[in-house]
Amino acid sequence: MTFQDLGLSQPVLQALELKGYESPTPIQSQAIPFVLEGRDLLGIAQTGTGKTAAFVLPSIDRLVAADKRPKPKCCRMLVLAPTRELAGQIAQSATDYARFAHLKVATVFGGTSLHRNRQDLARGVDILIATPGRLVDLAEQRALDLSQVEILVLDEADQMLDLGFIHALKQIVRLLPKQRQTLFFSATMPNAIRQLASQYLTDPAQVAITPAATTVDRVDQRMCFVNQQEKQALLTLVLRDGFGAGEMTGTMDRVLVFTRTKHGADRVVRKLAQSNIRSAAIHGNKSQPQRERALGDFRQGSVRVLVATDIAARGIDIPGVSHVLNFELPNVPDQYVHRIGRTARAGADGIALSFCAPDERDYLRDIQRLTRVTLEPMPLPSQFRSEVERIAALPPTSPRDEDRPERRQQRGGGRPQRTAQARPTHGAPGSGSGAGAGAGAGAGNRSRSRRRRSGTGATS
Repeated sequence: MTFQDLGLSQPVLQALELKGYESPTPIQSQAIPFVLEGRDLLGIAQTGTGKTAAFVLPSIDRLVAADKRPKPKCCRMLVLAPTRELAGQIAQSATDYARFAHLKVATVFGGTSLHRNRQDLARGVDILIATPGRLVDLAEQRALDLSQVEILVLDEADQMLDLGFIHALKQIVRLLPKQRQTLFFSATMPNAIRQLASQYLTDPAQVAITPAATTVDRVDQRMCFVNQQEKQALLTLVLRDGFGAGEMTGTMDRVLVFTRTKHGADRVVRKLAQSNIRSAAIHGNKSQPQRERALGDFRQGSVRVLVATDIAARGIDIPGVSHVLNFELPNVPDQYVHRIGRTARAGADGIALSFCAPDERDYLRDIQRLTRVTLEPMPLPSQFRSEVERIAALPPTSPRDEDRPERRQQRGGGRPQRTAQARPTHGAPGSGSGAGAGAGAGAGNRSRSRRRRSGTGATS
């Protein structure tokens, strides 16, 4: 099957040809016809299978066929994403696909200028990609009118409908017209969330390429039992010497390390710097420039280890992630599926290794029950005990450097220079809390207090 067989228009086909895309993925071939028909859709597929194109391509054709111009401060298609990075990636794809359709694409998310957002929306846009918190801010300030939305898309819908986002979503839905097309896409969709999604979909078509809990087939999944306080030693050994176990040894091109908390991610980065392993952290307490710098260094290879929280890494598509290391197991088993889906993308193979402490065995059991995969235990490396002693002898690290870890790494773990950039950003605009970063820079105390009163969740 080709994209032409799916009934897409010539401008879209021309854009796909320019990107070198020849054949649709399974989620694209099954979802695109339903979207072209104007049906509501619930689509479930593993990460890295092309969900973005599955909703953007046919939506471009529907917007072009309607032959309307966006009104000032309005958008015709609204795409909601849980993180800033995912919103930016969707926007880039939409811009590429709409290259010959002459549609205007814009993004709004925390950490960017509200004034710039208002300018971008002033004349109206065809496709708007947004995180919920910033979208609510703009709507409350009357800088955005959602009454003209023709297509609503929730990407990573299970996360969008989770407790951290449901209040903001309800606010947004109240501002949308009842007559619209609604599309939900996600890698996982627990039954409880599926029931919640039914409140927003009307007679939806359902496309499930793989069972909701199925993990990526091309990921070799292993685990190590290790005490919590000794995990840093194991991580350092793995990053420095490889897995040290036959078939699990491989070139560690780009390694994504997951922690459960933002402070935990910063602590891992600081401890790795003491062992002369350069890494960067990405989470909701980081400013937008810091997050972009960390991702840029990771993509370019100048930093080969990226330490992330679940929400910050959600939906990130970075080619060449060879390994995923679960420094801490997620307390929500669905997150495990999303974590290991960051590797083995575009047909490549990947390796996932999870560190399991005694108090995390219940999490491990839940993950194995959900995924129906038994993680094979691996023995600790022979030099593990000596590495534990070495790590324990290192001096304590200071959280002052958590926003500029590269300073410590460049100086071999020395005391940071006192600069404005080296201070933590916990109280800065856009730092956020809870599930991730909030509305972002420029929103002002008034906007943040409105979100607290209204119960709006964090957006990235």
